[in-house]
Amino acid sequence: MNSSANITRRSLLAGSAMAADMALTACGASNAGSDDAGAGASLTPITFCLDWTPNTNHTGIYVAQQQGFFADEGLDVTIVQPSEDGAEAMIGTGQCQFGVSFQDYIANALVAGNTSIQAVAAIIQHNTSGIMSRQEDGITSAKGMEGHTYATWELPVEQATIKQVVEADGGDYSKVELVPNTFDDEVSALKAGGVDTIWVYEGWSVQNAIVQDYPVNYFSFISIDDVFDFYTPVIAANAEWCAVNPEVAKAFLRAVKKGYDLAISDPDTAADILCEAVPELDASLVKQSAGFLAGEYQSDAASWGIIEADRWAAFYQWLNDNNLVESPIDVNAGWTMDYLEA
Repeated sequence: MNSSANITRRSLLAGSAMAADMALTACGASNAGSDDAGAGASLTPITFCLDWTPNTNHTGIYVAQQQGFFADEGLDVTIVQPSEDGAEAMIGTGQCQFGVSFQDYIANALVAGNTSIQAVAAIIQHNTSGIMSRQEDGITSAKGMEGHTYATWELPVEQATIKQVVEADGGDYSKVELVPNTFDDEVSALKAGGVDTIWVYEGWSVQNAIVQDYPVNYFSFISIDDVFDFYTPVIAANAEWCAVNPEVAKAFLRAVKKGYDLAISDPDTAADILCEAVPELDASLVKQSAGFLAGEYQSDAASWGIIEADRWAAFYQWLNDNNLVESPIDVNAGWTMDYLEA
């Protein structure tokens, strides 16, 4: 895939509040609360790669670590930061067995020839991204972006998404003024008047606005077009490793599921665990975000982690139809439910 059509959200996140609020931390296997569970046992080593700095998307992993769920399954899990090439490259080359990715990142990997990566569980059941704006501007849907500035990363997939939701809402995309996204903090940018509308993740940036007591409007992309209900983020795995070690893969996901189930049932405790593991985090924001995501990790699915074939395929078909990949992608590629137990 050429660089101009590269599907990536890493550029989107680079200027986000997440980067501002979280120190880059190398996260080793600090098995607080879990060492005794594995004492004297021969544990299977697993390397898990984050997609970014630690945040509430990763809460279930840290809970599974601290509560001893990994050790109970005979696993010794090390949590690491991604390399410059990202978690997808590390997973695809076998440098780690599991990590955090996104459905669109996996599309990018597949088209580039990295067929060793596959999604094995959905961390958050539905896409929780959308547009945030100042409440006083009254922008409550995509059509309302007409006549206002939008902070763009100048990425083809990003701009195609904005164009489609504006037009699906009866708006004229040409009337949306695109300005470069150079902001470190979305809430601060809105306060300063540097931009009117910004693509954000509700579980973090909107919760940050709440913590700061700053009134905003927000609408999700999926409230306008179901095609954008793709899986973001996911637990991804090395396909070849899983095929050789299916029972270990199942054990890992059992432990992870327990971690996210606790984050769903007791978000305050889960937030405390994450903050203890990563003290650089803003505890008030983590608590607020954890409370929101408790209802989103599983949402309306029968259990945590389920990926639905039709939703997965619909987004890849949209990429194909809009020529957002260099060559057509198999709409059913890049995921499996073979290792997640209900």
